[in-house]
This record gives sequence, structure tokens and C-alpha cells, in this order.
Amino acid sequence: MKTTKIEWTDKTWNPVTGCSKISAGCVNCYAEVMARRLQAMGQNKYKNGFQLTLHEDVLSEPLSWKLPHTIFVCSMSDLFHKNVPDEFINKVIAVIKLTPHHRYQLLTKRADRMAEYFQNHPIPENVWLGATVENQSEKGRIDFLRDLNASVRFLSCEPLLEDLGELNLENIDWVIVGGESGTSARPMKEEWVLSIKRQTEIQGSAFFFKQWGTWGSDGVKRNKYVNGKLINGKIYQAMPA
Repeated sequence: MKTTKIEWTDKTWNPVTGCSKISAGCVNCYAEVMARRLQAMGQNKYKNGFQLTLHEDVLSEPLSWKLPHTIFVCSMSDLFHKNVPDEFINKVIAVIKLTPHHRYQLLTKRADRMAEYFQNHPIPENVWLGATVENQSEKGRIDFLRDLNASVRFLSCEPLLEDLGELNLENIDWVIVGGESGTSARPMKEEWVLSIKRQTEIQGSAFFFKQWGTWGSDGVKRNKYVNGKLINGKIYQAMPA
């Protein structure tokens, strides 16, 4: 059963919450806004707000999910943050190995640490590894990702903040693109999206367009639900093979 509004997954699991900003995509972090809201509502898990916190007590959650799920790990943090010890990542991976009926999506802005970790640890078959690439200066994250022996390697170009130019998508199975939402959202231009779409088609990666966000394809600022997710009247939400 789908329990998250994130369209490219159906469940979230947050053994780590909180994070710190490292690049332009972090400026209007949705997880920070949500964490502070949950803290204000008195939710015990978020008593530290957006301060990085490890949650040993939720490590076993996926063991109780009997039906297979696609699970986004640490949607409210980054598993490869420098303050998450390898020993804790080991515990997360151990649960992943114990639940081969699930698929786990590990998405990071710290692809260098992820690559370093998996140099010394085997990647479970049910793990998809992803890196966020929101602008040209972060394209180097793709190089850390492409050589990892994961069943699926993916990019999240969300929020897409500029034209990414030429992309080398060798060994990249899936590319997610989306615009930013919220009152301070930065605009995303249609030609940036179409450039990525065209390159995925040429290079054989699956293309998933999540949303326009607060700025529509016409450059007008309005509710993200009104702007929707159509490109030239069609929905493009392919999943990796």
C-alpha cells in the first residue's frame, strides 16, 4: 500500500532524520520544513527538529511489512551524511538484506561517501543507488555513482535549478526530474527538462518527470497541483527495467 506522496516510491523509512546543507539544492529543503512542523506538533521522533538524529528504534520497521514495497530510505535525511557512522549504515544494510522482498532506494547528495562505503561493503541486490544532481556543479556526483555495482543506479534532478548541459548517462538506469515547490521556489525552464529527456532517450535511461512545481512550464508562478506534470500534454513516468 502506498503511504507517501512521493510519486516514484511507495513507502519511506527514516532510521535517520535531520541533515545539513551542502549544495544549492538544499536551500529550500522540504525535509527541514516538514521536520520543524512535526517538532512543533510534538512528535517525539522530531524532538530535535532538523538536527541529525539516529533512530535505532525504527531499524526493524521493514521486517513487519509483509507485502513487497519500494522503499525510499532516509527521505528526511541523508544516510551518507558525515555524522552517520559506518556502524549505523551497517545496521541499515543488515535490515535490507533480511528483507529481500522489498526494493530500497538510497538517494544521496554525498555520492563520494556512498562510493567509499560500498568499496568495502557489498551492495545488496535489492538496493537502488541514487545521487541528486540539481545543477552543473554537482555533475561529478554521477561519476561516483556510475561504477557502483547496484541493480539500479539513478539520478534525481530535483529541484532542477539550471540547464545541466551534456550528460554522460553511461550505467545510469533512471533519471527523475522535478521543479521546486513552495513560496521561495526557484523556476525551472521547459528547455532544461526537454534536454534531459532527449538525452535519456538517446542513451537508454528511463525518464521520470515528477512535477513542474511552483513555476509552470509557461513560466507562471501558481499552485504546483495546477501546474501538474504534463510535458506537451503527456505524462512521462517510466520506471527502470
